[in-house]
Amino acid sequence: MADRAHIVTGLEAVEPAPSVVSVGFFDGVHRGHQTIIRRAAKAAADEGVRSAVVTFDRHPMEVVKPGSQPKLLMTPRRRAAALAEQGVDLVVVLSFDDELRHRSPAAFVDLVAAGALRARRVVVGVNFRFGHKAAGDLATLAELGPMRGFTAEGVSLLELDGTVISSTEIRAAVERGDVRRAARMLGRPHTVDGIVIRGDRRGVALGFPTANLQVDPRLALPLAGVYAGRFALPAGGSHPCVTNVGHQPTFGGTDLQVEAHLLDWDGDLYGTTGTVEFHHRLRDERRFAGPDDLVAQIRRDVEEARRLLDAHG
Repeated sequence: MADRAHIVTGLEAVEPAPSVVSVGFFDGVHRGHQTIIRRAAKAAADEGVRSAVVTFDRHPMEVVKPGSQPKLLMTPRRRAAALAEQGVDLVVVLSFDDELRHRSPAAFVDLVAAGALRARRVVVGVNFRFGHKAAGDLATLAELGPMRGFTAEGVSLLELDGTVISSTEIRAAVERGDVRRAARMLGRPHTVDGIVIRGDRRGVALGFPTANLQVDPRLALPLAGVYAGRFALPAGGSHPCVTNVGHQPTFGGTDLQVEAHLLDWDGDLYGTTGTVEFHHRLRDERRFAGPDDLVAQIRRDVEEARRLLDAHG
């Protein structure tokens, strides 16, 4: 197994070689996805061939029914990087376009598994669907495989507290603010990436400067409120932070913002890419009578964040 996979865009960039292949959108690269991908990596190691993950540059529903696609748990870049950390040799990012959408299950398999990847085995979740109108499933893979030189293996879905771990379940947890449950299903805290932009500098005036993230509108954000977590810096390392997701109601704000106050840190982050990890929900967002009341609450939020992060991470 590789420590970190090579990431390529498009199958034309793939050097032909026998492979064990796993396929899926893998939004969040959650614990269930990790089970599938690591199973494929082990099978490849056992057979002495390359392990490969095939994923897509956008959610299929963005093409099949524009506007119906769910919010994403990860940017495409972060998802490819997370897949590359799962012990496989190769991550292939395909463009999910109208041509791919209309491929029959057999034509999809010919492209994805029987071409440059020369699949010996295809490992997917037992609920995997593929091809035009999602007509193909695990049984279809098993039927199509032998004449193309591969076998199909379905991996059972992972459960947490009796609920199947899925991107949909994690997204729902994030959107109701239950970031602890989301982290248990993901195997790590939910994160949001964004470019640090200049805000109205109210945080500086209040004594709690913030890094204001310009977040991809496709990403799933936690329910409006205040959270304890960590802020990953572009140069490496991270700092504990208190992050507000909301509209600044005390100041009559209307736009949804993500603002992180980094504890015990001073520096200029403008124009860099920052990443917020959401570890604990502290409270709901609310309107205060004035700046003094808000500052008093922020002090309490900071102390509670320190306590939680010291005790639980």
